[in-house]
Amino acid sequence: MSVKRAKISGVGHFLPDYILTNKELEGYVETNDEWIRTRTGISERRILKDPDKGTSYMAEKAALEALEDAEVDAKDIDAIIVATVTPDYMFPATAALVQKRIGAENAYGFDLSAACSGFLFALSNGSMMIESGRAKKVLVIGADKMSAIVDFTDRTTCILFGDAAGAVVLEETEGDGIIDFVQHTDGDEECLLYQPAGGSLNPASEETVKNKMHFIRQDGRAVFKKATEGMADVSLEIMERNNLSGDDVAWLVPHQANQRIISATARRMGLSEEKVMVNIGKYGNTTAATIPLCLYDWKDQLKDGDNIILSAFGGGLTWGAVYLKWRK
Repeated sequence: MSVKRAKISGVGHFLPDYILTNKELEGYVETNDEWIRTRTGISERRILKDPDKGTSYMAEKAALEALEDAEVDAKDIDAIIVATVTPDYMFPATAALVQKRIGAENAYGFDLSAACSGFLFALSNGSMMIESGRAKKVLVIGADKMSAIVDFTDRTTCILFGDAAGAVVLEETEGDGIIDFVQHTDGDEECLLYQPAGGSLNPASEETVKNKMHFIRQDGRAVFKKATEGMADVSLEIMERNNLSGDDVAWLVPHQANQRIISATARRMGLSEEKVMVNIGKYGNTTAATIPLCLYDWKDQLKDGDNIILSAFGGGLTWGAVYLKWRK
């Protein structure tokens, strides 16, 4: 008897037009192009400059492209999950805004907050909806306007992040598709990576704005160490759970946080560079959007039956991996 699974039937993306280069950042903080590239692998990133547009705008555009790619009508979508840490509002959910704009009148939607692991967490939730029979078509979006919460006078963060959105359509299938996932959380009580204000603990006030508490803050060295260990460990864990060797894996789709973290993960998995999707140089860290952006950029190279590992680490702290066998 065939097993009911979810497959990715469509992929979409959105990138703002404005390109923020390393050279331009030299005018903001004490840094230079070589320093940024050698430590992160980033050369440029996209910024949504229009102050009247937020994360929902990018998510909408990516969603519409994914629906077109899948040849699915928005009215046939059962659920929408938007992974983001930069919603337009605390509420309503960004997913609700997207639902209205794309005409998905039969879908319900919600946002999921797991930082850079958000897309993987949303993907697994969408997959379980389909496996349970509660949904047949689910739209999963990763979108973040990181420029809205980045302090461009803070060298430790402003060089890293960009704005973008990526989306996939999940549909019911049998056999191939999303086969397994592993996810972990370890509460970040040390606040290694967080946004200090804007929530119920430190609501917006004159003091929080003055002290730049609405911008992202991180302990770069500590996060780098944990991310390197977490992504490599969980990627190997899901391979071992499914009896996969490096030769069996066609592609690693890693979260695009840092080139050194990506390379360490690939080495741990026994993969050559040719099997690793990397676009961090062009886009930087777009948080929940990095993995679907990779799938979009490489979609024409994916073949039915390819074994693909998706892997991420993010604030929370959160990390995880998804194993899927590609079937369009």
